[in-house]
Amino acid sequence: MPYAIDFGTSNTVIARWNAATQQPETVVLDRLSLQLGGNPPLVPSLLYIEDAATGKTLAGQTVRDRGLDLSRDPRFFRNFKRGVGAEIQGFLPDLDGRSVSFEQVGEWFLAQVIGQLQHTDPDLETLVFTVPVDSFEAYRLWLAQACESLNVQQVRMLDEPTAAALGYGLAGGSTLLVVDFGGGTLDLSLVRLEKSLSGAKPLGVLLKWGQKTLTESGQKSKTARVLAKAGQNLGGADIDNWLADHFATEQGLPVSSLTLRLAERLKIQLSEQPEATEAYFNDETLESVELHLSRDRLQEILQANGFFDRLDDAMSQVLQQARREGLESGDIDAVLLVGGTAQIPAVQAWVRQYFPADKIRSEKPFEAIAHGALQIAQGVEVKDYLYHSYGVRYWDRRNRRHGWHPIIREGQPYPMEKPVELTLGASMDNQPSIELIIGELGADTTTTEVFFEGDRLVTRVTGGTAQVKPLNDTDRARSIARLDPPGAPGSDRIKVQFWVDGDRFLRITVDDLLTNRTLTENQAVVQLS
Repeated sequence: MPYAIDFGTSNTVIARWNAATQQPETVVLDRLSLQLGGNPPLVPSLLYIEDAATGKTLAGQTVRDRGLDLSRDPRFFRNFKRGVGAEIQGFLPDLDGRSVSFEQVGEWFLAQVIGQLQHTDPDLETLVFTVPVDSFEAYRLWLAQACESLNVQQVRMLDEPTAAALGYGLAGGSTLLVVDFGGGTLDLSLVRLEKSLSGAKPLGVLLKWGQKTLTESGQKSKTARVLAKAGQNLGGADIDNWLADHFATEQGLPVSSLTLRLAERLKIQLSEQPEATEAYFNDETLESVELHLSRDRLQEILQANGFFDRLDDAMSQVLQQARREGLESGDIDAVLLVGGTAQIPAVQAWVRQYFPADKIRSEKPFEAIAHGALQIAQGVEVKDYLYHSYGVRYWDRRNRRHGWHPIIREGQPYPMEKPVELTLGASMDNQPSIELIIGELGADTTTTEVFFEGDRLVTRVTGGTAQVKPLNDTDRARSIARLDPPGAPGSDRIKVQFWVDGDRFLRITVDDLLTNRTLTENQAVVQLS
């Protein structure tokens, strides 16, 4: 039976395909899941390390049931997904003689979740993970490596916005804007669902890894094309921190795990009612303090922290990209709101500034992504696109710094039918070889720094330059051609052909223009995302 996991910053959703009903259903995991009010069962993305040396941990609701999230215990971790793949990890403790990273914490958390799934269903063979729209290769590599030790036959990846479109069951030919706003990230993705003569369900960008079966039933499917996208490292965890800071300033309460939990409760209540109240009990002074918050005050706090400015920036990016595709906001058929933060009335009101209410759907904020991801396990044919642009590094003589020349653009279908050609020359006399560094290119817009203030993981918007992740910057991987005879400046020396195969490997063929010899043929350089 296939399962889908929407690993979130605050909560994680697990779904499976019910063969009897032919419908997805959300899974309740014993001791790990929590179900409050009308919400579906969720696994809080929390981990407590009992013994780092042996990897003994507690996860999900178990952590809260034992009150392990209410102290500044360095063994307790929350919001750790935001640190996975981050270049600057900040302060992380050494526990039981072992250094602990966010990647290790995330791996332990997923191991708990999947281990419980396998205990419930020993025949589990297929997992589908959803990934954020702005994830770089480091996150995907980590997720793939974290699954290597699992006894699961097949692991697949699907971007979260496309999964949401599938979860809402939109018709082929529709143009959709998915607003995925969870605990740690805001992802906006403009997606067009292509039409299919067979009437099959739509499928979007599939990010494959390892063993894959794309045409198990021979069924032809609709596909989805990503037209525009933008992301912000911003989510419900930031709002919780701002509210805790507010009560620290207004009422002198120390910022702690307890005040963060109370802030989260107030925020959730305000999605259903105009005012909310929680009680804070100081176990040292035995005093009780009432925490009160209204929707209007919440909106003021969000405004003061630049929340809506950052939302506007992301929306502007998406709409500008859409215009380059010949689309205006009125051409968008539906706007899908997913994630817990998308339930905040102020966020929904912000969306209504851009789109009419009859186009906005928000009835499946938690389950749409996990339920939609299950669609790719039902025997469908998939059309894949690269989710990032890729380029080669060069020396900019005028500005005396390195720059990046794009060779493959985001949205490129693969496998590629025609290669991209690049001609290069030597830069010095008697040059023995030519090196080439390939990078994954981010958007040339404002970016977000992730850093630490004390033990709090926070973000800050910085601006200007494109974010780049070098992919082959090692001594062995950089060299693509040895020159015999050695090269000299002033003339073209080699021709490089780039293309991407069906497994997302960037491959090259290198021809020496001086000697008319092929130096490298069909060589895999790096696997792309």
